[in-house]
Amino acid sequence: QVQLVESGGGLVQAGGSLRLSCAASGHTFSSYAMGWFRQAPGKEREFVAAISWSGGKTYYADSLKGRFTISRDNAKNTVYLQMNSLKPEDTAVYYCAARATIVVFTTSKEYNYWGQGTQVTVSS
Repeated sequence: QVQLVESGGGLVQAGGSLRLSCAASGHTFSSYAMGWFRQAPGKEREFVAAISWSGGKTYYADSLKGRFTISRDNAKNTVYLQMNSLKPEDTAVYYCAARATIVVFTTSKEYNYWGQGTQVTVSS
């Protein structure tokens, strides 16, 4: 069983930054690809970013490239999402997800484990 716990969400003004963290337990974290997804009210869950087990490969939603950065610290069993230049349209619940694979997926259906989500609200 894998447990994922997100933290770091909150209320921030447009143009500000937040760093989300996702702490993993119950598995060999370093063997898992990790992803971040988000879901805004009334919208489907969408891909944000993903990272390979080693951290050597990263993928981003095209619309978020240059503003968001995904990283991981396997020694701390944690994956991060640094979000800069935040916009009101970034407001959503952000989820981290995991799958034991060397392939990095960008679709939510490919991930086996999910956290409970953390709310990010960007005010204009």
